[in-house]
Amino acid sequence: MLTQRNNNQTERVKIETKDMAANFVANVFAWMGIALAITAFTAYYFASNENLINSLFNPETGMTTLGWIVMLSPLGFVLAMGMGFQRFSVGTLTLLFGVFSILMGASLSFILLIYTSASIFQTFAVTAGMFAIMSFVGYTTKTDLTKFGSLMMMGLIGIIIASVVNMFMRSEAFDYIISFIGVLVFTGLTAYDVQKLKRIGAGVQYGSEPARKLVIMGALSLYLDFINLFLFLLRFLGNRR
Repeated sequence: MLTQRNNNQTERVKIETKDMAANFVANVFAWMGIALAITAFTAYYFASNENLINSLFNPETGMTTLGWIVMLSPLGFVLAMGMGFQRFSVGTLTLLFGVFSILMGASLSFILLIYTSASIFQTFAVTAGMFAIMSFVGYTTKTDLTKFGSLMMMGLIGIIIASVVNMFMRSEAFDYIISFIGVLVFTGLTAYDVQKLKRIGAGVQYGSEPARKLVIMGALSLYLDFINLFLFLLRFLGNRR
């Protein structure tokens, strides 16, 4: 009798934990979707407004001061959110995430001018499909992806270093190699991050302030995975105007 009661209690705890993880991950994806929508709208708005584009890029002199600020500031927001996670409130993190999404949209607006709309939509659809598949794999797999994630992070560091080197080499072939590795790395990181978020969701109290803050940071991680995967794929699938 006691054994049966303990088994029922254990089963109930497992169900509750599973529900907590599912709700947490669902909120993460919701916030990621909102951020992507903000970025897409901002990119379209800037690309369709000649004055805004000219404020970022001057055809005669190149990138303006504001353009450089818009291009580089998203990195600052990511660092600020990471380092300020403990002391920032949920509202502050949400505001920073929203502004970050707008700045990313402004910085990505040039894509709409360089590539055809059809190829951008096609690449977005491919990215969404790959992202969905790897998210499903990361959420459902029983395999521990911790070591795999560490390997992907090493690959990411390698991509950053190679990209900096190629800024001086300006090798198109090397750029394609970097892009190919980038697709592999961010495809793998998607599965790893989703599994990590599932575990986080199972270990935090749903609705608490720490959980809500972790939702925003999780959305930021998946947002970066999606955007980077999209940009690397665009180098292969994008048709220039």
